[in-house]
Amino acid sequence: MQRYKILHRTYYNFSSEVQLEPHFLRLRPREGHELHVESSSLKITPTASLRWHRDVEDNSVAIASFNTLTRQLVIESEIIIQQYNQAPLDFLVAEYAMNYPFGYQPEDTAVLSPYMNVVGHNVDDQLTNFVNRIWQPGEPVQTYALLERLCVGIKKKLTYQLREEPGVQSAAETLSQGTGSCRDSAFLFMEAARMLGFATRFVSGYLHAPPSAINFGATHAWAEVFLPGAGWKGFDPTIGKVVGTDHFAVAMARLPESVPPVAGSFIGPPGANLDVGVWVTPLK
Repeated sequence: MQRYKILHRTYYNFSSEVQLEPHFLRLRPREGHELHVESSSLKITPTASLRWHRDVEDNSVAIASFNTLTRQLVIESEIIIQQYNQAPLDFLVAEYAMNYPFGYQPEDTAVLSPYMNVVGHNVDDQLTNFVNRIWQPGEPVQTYALLERLCVGIKKKLTYQLREEPGVQSAAETLSQGTGSCRDSAFLFMEAARMLGFATRFVSGYLHAPPSAINFGATHAWAEVFLPGAGWKGFDPTIGKVVGTDHFAVAMARLPESVPPVAGSFIGPPGANLDVGVWVTPLK
């Protein structure tokens, strides 16, 4: 077991006093047999009343409500977690799904079908051509090896680019530009995997890694694929690797835009500056 402290600070500075509408905060890591939240604190300025609930994906969401005018919103989350996932590759895929292609069992398909639909219903030729370079019909391949190939292929195809703009690029935009943020790479992986018949979902969370061009003190994003016998398994095309001991999931969803870490609005003159910092530190 390894302990980590996750400090996530968000600052909004407004051009003048504004009235804050309710804000939805997805900052608490998702707990399970692999991860336990040891302690958690959430400090908000101006003072806010908090209500916690689980959304349709069972993500933990805090709703912050405000009743005072302000020129600044500060959200500081400090969480200590215990990470037990020390062997991320220690899993077995069900025998019928070990080799690709395969079909999900009917009882699984009933639940997974929303996660299998390509978002861009009119599939772009660029995405089709990219997927065809990953796998050709009739080629024998193990299921996990194919997904790993897709993950590495996206890493090689794209140049990482920090994007402050909200939203996610379409798969076609990311392929044509050859660049994208971590959320763009994750969404491209999802669309390509769905074309291959896999159920996939978007994951927002944290990554423990030395500062670099792709780890500059921010939240991180990757994708998960449902593998029969193994469950939801993560792939991070930004770094071209399977999700491991340094990834800490916070929220999952069928669509990337469904799980921003902080979402809300304000009433007042337009204009706001955003500053975000994330620090993930191992503890003894």
